Amino acid sequence: MLHNPWVLTLLLLLPLIAWRLWAGRRRTAVPFSSTESLRHLRPTWRQRLAWLPAVLTLTAIAVTIVALARPREGREQTVVDADGIAIEMAVDRSGSMRALDFQIDGEHVDRLTAIKNVAGRFIEGDDEESQHDGLSGRVSDLVGLITFAGYADAVTPPTLDHAFVTAQLNHQDIVTERAEDGTAIGDAISLAVEKLNSLDDRQDKKVKSKVMVLLTDGENNAGVVDPQQAADLAQKMGIKIYTIGVGTRGRAPVPVVNPFTGREQIEWAEVNIDEDTLRQIASETGGKYFRATDTESLMEIYREIDLLEKTKIEEQHFVDYRELAIQSTPVGSVVFPPLVLVALGLLTARVVLANTLFRELA
Repeated sequence: MLHNPWVLTLLLLLPLIAWRLWAGRRRTAVPFSSTESLRHLRPTWRQRLAWLPAVLTLTAIAVTIVALARPREGREQTVVDADGIAIEMAVDRSGSMRALDFQIDGEHVDRLTAIKNVAGRFIEGDDEESQHDGLSGRVSDLVGLITFAGYADAVTPPTLDHAFVTAQLNHQDIVTERAEDGTAIGDAISLAVEKLNSLDDRQDKKVKSKVMVLLTDGENNAGVVDPQQAADLAQKMGIKIYTIGVGTRGRAPVPVVNPFTGREQIEWAEVNIDEDTLRQIASETGGKYFRATDTESLMEIYREIDLLEKTKIEEQHFVDYRELAIQSTPVGSVVFPPLVLVALGLLTARVVLANTLFRELA
């Protein structure tokens, strides 16, 4: 890239300068009676290279003109400054999540499988689907995962490694042991508050706000912390909670094992979600309550949360220029000197040669 490209028009003067250097040189003569004997003399190497000072002069002039045009090598850089959001995903994996009232691609799936599919796209986004569903992923946000049934478990802390979070989410299974079953909503909220508050000690990431997304299909019937007390703590800590009640209204098909035949069969069970408590939790913390009755409504909920909790990202573009006229240029393992030094070197060589090996008598 040239900053002053019009300067290159001066190169058109080079032919005139060349004519002046060669045609304008003084010719000296010595009278001889006959030059026949001189025709067979071979020219010396000085005579053969008599053109060198003039060529050095022309080259120096050309390099100087190019240097005046200010050739530059630009390297564009982008600095991204983002005030991210810390999001804790709290996912219910109690036994009632086995209900087959959700569909993916026309096939009935359990509630946890539907949550894995939609939550994974909310976290990471998808190039093709995001254009249609509006989910581009939480690129600049810290995302953590908590699962709960009879007790709450911190699976991953808030991190920017979203692929790891979604992988851990996909590895979660619905509890099968009766001793582990239950719905400890209060414990899940209190554990999420603890993990989000621990971010205050970290200096590597600016956190604009802290958010929790709680997904459950039941009522709080396990754990040691009351959901309302946990919500009060979250409100005091400035943590916003979005609650999602997962499941159809009325009854849902649930696979159960027949104790007499050992075979799995489908039975219809009542869907009991403590929506009043979930609404209170969301309202007190400044969040919002949603009800997801199928995969599409669950996707709509995540789309709305994605719009409500947007990360402000500022990009600054700037170009760092290297002035080739006055700065050296590395090309591979070779470093070329600045053009000004090249021109000065050529002129120096021309002056030295003109006053030594190619010195002309006055």
